[in-house]
Amino acid sequence: MKLLVDSGSTKADWISIDESGKVLFTTQTLGLNPEVLGKDEVVSRLNDKFDIFHNKKSVTHLYFYGAGCGTERMKNFLADIFKEYFPNAVVSVHEDTYAAVYATTPKNEKAIVCILGTGSNCSYFDGNVLHQKVQSLGYIAMDDCSGNQFGRHLIRGYYFNKMPKDLADLFEKAHDLEADVIKHHLYKEANPNAYLATFAKFLIQNKEHEFCKKIIYSSMQDFVDFYITQYENCREVPVHFIGSIAFYLREELKEVMDKNGLELGNVLRRPIDGLIQYHSLNK
Repeated sequence: MKLLVDSGSTKADWISIDESGKVLFTTQTLGLNPEVLGKDEVVSRLNDKFDIFHNKKSVTHLYFYGAGCGTERMKNFLADIFKEYFPNAVVSVHEDTYAAVYATTPKNEKAIVCILGTGSNCSYFDGNVLHQKVQSLGYIAMDDCSGNQFGRHLIRGYYFNKMPKDLADLFEKAHDLEADVIKHHLYKEANPNAYLATFAKFLIQNKEHEFCKKIIYSSMQDFVDFYITQYENCREVPVHFIGSIAFYLREELKEVMDKNGLELGNVLRRPIDGLIQYHSLNK
């Protein structure tokens, strides 16, 4: 039995497959970010799920892709916990970006791999190693074309009275736009980037409106200009995407990519969807 895990700080998706790739069970735990959790809490979150606890001795391979696993120290810390918890398993721990690579890119092929979800990212995979030219400074300074940036555009458009009235009326019905409510979420609550990203659904639902269309296309062009074209061979390799923004706006994404002479590769909503195929083919 193989366990595939795609973990963020908030939640982690778990899928168990057999040697043929057949799904045995799926479950979800709270996120397992080793930067913020100790061993006891990690084990507690594993024990909390019956499928994981009940099958821990049957697991032969664990492939964990997670936030907070970017350093060897954090990888080893988590790997040691997993090796003890799953006593018969070969354990592999990788940073979460590799989940996007393995989910979209055939083995040993070169590609640019992008994430467009709550946040955004862009890496080059040379067939073996992942390379990044832009170090992210987080949602305030970067995250172009992400869900949280779309939310910021919508709120600013509404408050600066640039949003057309017909769209503003719909926006008011879809969200609580009181200034105190918005400021509370942005400055008092945890994960303000995730809060901003909740507004992206409205943008996607109204993507044919000229106001929304302008935000979408200009943001995608910025992502091409600031991220993808950092790589000199960007027009020689496919460009894959992971994330809900890319998935639900793939038609618009295709237009922008074509316009810039770029090859749109695979577009998946979640890394876990492609990891099943990858780990079924690569035993």
